[in-house]
Amino acid sequence: MSSADRTGADPSHDLGVDDGVRTLLLLMPRVVARTKRTPVPPQLEKYNLAPRHLSLLAYLYFDGPLAVSELATRLEVAPATVSLLVGELNGYGVVDRDSDPADRRRRIVGISEEYVEAVRGWLGNGVRAWRTALEPLSPAERRTFIDTLRVYERALTDEREGPADAG
Repeated sequence: MSSADRTGADPSHDLGVDDGVRTLLLLMPRVVARTKRTPVPPQLEKYNLAPRHLSLLAYLYFDGPLAVSELATRLEVAPATVSLLVGELNGYGVVDRDSDPADRRRRIVGISEEYVEAVRGWLGNGVRAWRTALEPLSPAERRTFIDTLRVYERALTDEREGPADAG
């Protein structure tokens, strides 16, 4: 299946930057709106979890128990931020914190058995949608897509915060 077949785009029409920007400005609000409508599982609903909690839980779900420092690196935030998130989730019973058997000073965080299925359900629709979008792409195309989203996210952040040397 060609990329034109996947997107519905006219393969004879080169997509210029302005056409791409226009298309994405129309598409992204719909994507965000649909993502926001993903229902939180009833077992987790009472905790008013934010997207940052979902990101942390996604790493734990896909990669298994991790140290706080590993989660901080993957989430691209400070370890103190992860510790706060883990503290909240641990207080709700959603995650467990255990000592690392290899180094008793390290804390390993994992999803509590009671919540694994709820987390799987919460992530499920997004996982299916991303697989549908990414599976037809080559590894290089996937890398380009993901890198592009990262650049876009950074550009949005830079625009809001302004130049680093602005006083």
